[in-house]
Amino acid sequence: MVTTDYTHTSAAGTADQRLRVVLLLDVHEGQEQKFLAAYDQICHQVADVPGHISDQLCQSLGNSSQWLITSEWECAEPFLSWVDSAAHRALVQPLHDCVADTRSLRFVIARQTPETALTPETAQIPETGQAVEAAQSTKAAQAPKPARPAQRPLRTDPLPRPPLASGGLVRHAIAFTVKPGSEKQVERILAGYASPEARVDANTRLCRTSLFMRGNQVVRAVEVKGDLGNALRHVAEQPEVRQVEEAVNPYLEEARDLTDPTSARAFFARAALPAVHHAGGPQALAAAEVTRHAFLYPVRPGQAAAVARLLGEQDGEAAADATSPLVQSTMFVREGLFMRMVDLSRPYQDVPVQASGITPRVAQRLLPLLDTGDPAVAADESALVRFLTGCEMSLVTDRAAPAS
Repeated sequence: MVTTDYTHTSAAGTADQRLRVVLLLDVHEGQEQKFLAAYDQICHQVADVPGHISDQLCQSLGNSSQWLITSEWECAEPFLSWVDSAAHRALVQPLHDCVADTRSLRFVIARQTPETALTPETAQIPETGQAVEAAQSTKAAQAPKPARPAQRPLRTDPLPRPPLASGGLVRHAIAFTVKPGSEKQVERILAGYASPEARVDANTRLCRTSLFMRGNQVVRAVEVKGDLGNALRHVAEQPEVRQVEEAVNPYLEEARDLTDPTSARAFFARAALPAVHHAGGPQALAAAEVTRHAFLYPVRPGQAAAVARLLGEQDGEAAADATSPLVQSTMFVREGLFMRMVDLSRPYQDVPVQASGITPRVAQRLLPLLDTGDPAVAADESALVRFLTGCEMSLVTDRAAPAS
């Protein structure tokens, strides 16, 4: 039920009946471009509706499938007249075809910063544009922008862009290095911690954590249902996790202080290893006998995106085949680091083509982008096994939360 109260006043002390409409949406996987195109079509047409001031599209920083549309109106009457019209229903149908769930909220603006109330004639509206992270449309003329506060230091946002969401799960990884010679001590510490509480809040749950090491490189991959940022903060606050992190601190190549919010944000920002591609067929959820592996691929500088694209094509087809030994795969990439994580129903030594993604169809295009060190990889499965063995990371721990 929506209750509207027009007795509020603005911070300037004048009656203000402007309406803010908030629409929360979950976009179907693979429908993002259709969704953005539908939004662009709507915002261009709604700009001509009497009483409309502005609208804005935002993408969740914690879950890339979650979006938010806000719009501002001179008052409730023109919005309600428009939203109840047949023209509105026809206009928004293409957008609703792209989403799994929506929730609409409506608010009267009660306070505003700065204190001077904005009117439809003086409202400052952002420029129109389309982007995955934000797209905005305008109707009113822009007012001069107020001076912005000083920019915060770079690389302190632990989630600089929305993380990859696929199949209802958000996937992300954290990568850091330890001092050479300390690998065994670090592995013992990381293997022995108690699992944190899986339930983060009403909407977020930590589903799986897989931790790998190769040499002095450590990678922790997580799967979260809900908001990744909330999950990361939740895990960092758990006593059992703090104890482990404090035990690892002396062995880190780059110091950190997770008790200090600024230092913690900086660490998670520089350690972020975002997922860039995931493939998993229907059998991924039902598969019982699978083994998780991770491989650090020697990708040539500047070629990570091309490698991910070629491997992704192969993995998508393989994971959709119920007879394939590849159950699912995820690729994590940042500058200088490319990790491929796979769930296999057979040992990778028995199925090196599917495990590696280096199929005959793409080998000629893919291998020049890698430092394999062995030209026989393209034609010899034993050479492909040697390549994978050289890239393999040790699985330190792999923990899945009990089904809720």
